[in-house]
Amino acid sequence: MRVGLLTEGGYPYVSGEARLWCDRLVRGLGQHEFDVYALSRSERQEAQGWVALPPQVDRVRTAPLWTVDDDALCAAGPRGGRGRRARRRFADCLGDLAQAVCAGGVGAAAAGAEGDTGGARPRHAEVADRFSNALYGLAELARDEGGLVAALRSETAVRALERACRAPGALRAARTARVPDLLTAAGLMERALRPLSLDWYTADGLGAVDLCHATSGGPAALPGLLARHFAGVPLLVTEYGVQLRAHYLAAGGGDLSAPARALLASFHGLLAAEVYRGATVITPGNTHARRWQERCGADRDRLRTVYPGMESGRFARIGEEGYDGTAADPRTLLWVGRIEPAKDLISLLHAFAEIRGRVPGARLRIVGAPAEGAESLAYLAHCRSLAAQLFPDEADGVHAVGDNPVSFEEIGGPDVPDLADAYAAGGVVVLSSVVEGFPISLVEAMFCGRATVSTDVGAVVEVIGGTGLVVPPRNPRALAEACVALLRDPERCARLGAAARARALELFTVEQNTAAFRGIYLEIVSHCPVRRDAVDEAGEPVPFAHPAEAHVPGRWTVAVGPPAAGAEPAAEGAGLPSWAAPDEAGGGTDGAGPRPQGVDVRKQLKGAAV
Repeated sequence: MRVGLLTEGGYPYVSGEARLWCDRLVRGLGQHEFDVYALSRSERQEAQGWVALPPQVDRVRTAPLWTVDDDALCAAGPRGGRGRRARRRFADCLGDLAQAVCAGGVGAAAAGAEGDTGGARPRHAEVADRFSNALYGLAELARDEGGLVAALRSETAVRALERACRAPGALRAARTARVPDLLTAAGLMERALRPLSLDWYTADGLGAVDLCHATSGGPAALPGLLARHFAGVPLLVTEYGVQLRAHYLAAGGGDLSAPARALLASFHGLLAAEVYRGATVITPGNTHARRWQERCGADRDRLRTVYPGMESGRFARIGEEGYDGTAADPRTLLWVGRIEPAKDLISLLHAFAEIRGRVPGARLRIVGAPAEGAESLAYLAHCRSLAAQLFPDEADGVHAVGDNPVSFEEIGGPDVPDLADAYAAGGVVVLSSVVEGFPISLVEAMFCGRATVSTDVGAVVEVIGGTGLVVPPRNPRALAEACVALLRDPERCARLGAAARARALELFTVEQNTAAFRGIYLEIVSHCPVRRDAVDEAGEPVPFAHPAEAHVPGRWTVAVGPPAAGAEPAAEGAGLPSWAAPDEAGGGTDGAGPRPQGVDVRKQLKGAAV
């Protein structure tokens, strides 16, 4: 089948999110063909280029979310002299969308919720319907008028948003919005709606694929919604980190004003609800993500939990050898990850101060690099300073003066040349986060057969499944107690590590992830067997007009049609294998019409590839 892979800030860019997962998925499903439709987030990301693409990727189309090309947009949209009717359509659709946003997008928490009875429809369902109708109305207008980027950034858009903020029933925070707030909100909403203005939905674009697979919610899934709206293409949405949750976290730490945050939170909540409502299947990466999706109105019957696939081979030697074959010190605590405030290394350092007094010779190795941004760099400097205050150079009979028990290291250095070497040198792996999605470092530690101590955040409990100790976040004393319990009992560490490795190999490998999506692809397509180019005289789709074997490369892909003028008629069944050729009992014309002709699937599959 042909799959349209939809990404935002990810594959195929070198610095993209979920790049490894997408690459492994595409390479693992070599029997399918992929068209990649990628939205980029920055000029730097585009400048860094793409990863090496496998042969099953037929083409890649990209569009930026980070810039607006003024030259290309000088006449775009209904404000570019497209006529009074187009301007009126735009004003009506945008007005409805603004009213839905200002009415409260958090109502998406149960858009179309079950259990509501009575005569009147719940308010949140009406808001969701208004948003949906306005969204697709704008999409149709963008298709007819050649794009809406300029129009969505125009004064008309800002005034529509302002009227909605001043209308009765608007969000309390939105009522105080000033012009700068409205300009900021309108600009960021246009960026999220940029896919409306793309030319990806033609018959030789997303209209030609059998399935759209969005690798996240939000703007990445919007092209899939439009392909479903314009061409009936089914949509699969995969979220390993819920896009709406990521937006809330980013907005909370940004420079946005309260009115702008309220408007954008409402908008993204409604967009998430529409994505979940339009998706044929939704695959959260864990129960934590699944709860977010259900809260935003996702139908439970459409949810299939599929854990991320991670490469286990690089950790095989460490996991198989265990403590006997490595340089692991059972008194060493190891932390691995990106250094940023959400990881709460401050609590870990305070916990280690207590651990150090109870377990002589204990060490803490912090392996990682700061995340991007000045805040993360400042946080790393603060952690180093705190470590120096808590653990001044000491001589305790185990460590000489100048040998601090806390070390900050990076992958690639002389002591930690590779990630596997970091886990090999640790006895117990610690995760101290206050915010976490899917804990990758825990899974890596499990592959290595290491016991773990973690805070109860995100999907941690689901991942470790009883093979490690869990404590409340922001509780240094509880974290210290759990670490001391394992540091004093190496045999227990070995038992937990072995159980953790077995669990990781069962649930979190690339092979299980690829197998799950192979089955989901087939499940979706089996319920959507109609080819859009096979219609009857009335223009209605003809179910199963193309036989299943037509999708398999081989001799039967040769077209069987009327012979050319002056040529001999083809033998019955020519170009088909014996089991596909019509027999005497079932072949020929039986009164129901002429026998269907063969199909040139090579033309069918390759015709849209550029």
